[in-house]
Amino acid sequence: MAVSKKSEKAAKPAKVSHNIRIQNVVISVDTGTRMLLDVLARHLENAEYEPESFPGLVYRIKEPKASTLIFTTGKIICSGAKSFDEAKLAISKLIKKFREIGLKVPSDPKTEIVNIVASAELGVRLDLNKIVFELGECEYEPEQFPGLVYRLDSPKVVFLIFNSGKLVCTGARSEKAVELAVDNLRKKLKDIKAM
Repeated sequence: MAVSKKSEKAAKPAKVSHNIRIQNVVISVDTGTRMLLDVLARHLENAEYEPESFPGLVYRIKEPKASTLIFTTGKIICSGAKSFDEAKLAISKLIKKFREIGLKVPSDPKTEIVNIVASAELGVRLDLNKIVFELGECEYEPEQFPGLVYRLDSPKVVFLIFNSGKLVCTGARSEKAVELAVDNLRKKLKDIKAM
């Protein structure tokens, strides 16, 4: 699993464009290797394994900062990385640890992005009441939560929209999809004159 030296640095969230920052990349990895979690728990320093409350083992990687959930099936969920490269680097470090304790796992397991969480700032105040009535597909209950929930179909993501112009985008599977989603939302908001 080749990862550039540049991605080894723990950095601020990756800036994509239009004031978009990647906050969390969640990836799924299939090692194709059965895991004995009780054995891993004894060999991986600071591993957390409580099978009576959760079926997976939690292992945190310090550099790059990421958390992994390891399951007996050999599947691993990695979250907390600020980019896909950082997530892959965290997994490669975990695989190295597996090999050090004698586990035979492939060096380049099947890896896919499950979710990207990003934040963005439109730089203008937004009229959330107008957005609710004009866009549809919205949930807005200001007495319970100050943000509006909007589901975009293309690409399929969910936005939290705040009247300050700040956004949170979740559900994207690539950084390109995040950019496209923010651009599509921006166009829709301009069309209804909500910004």
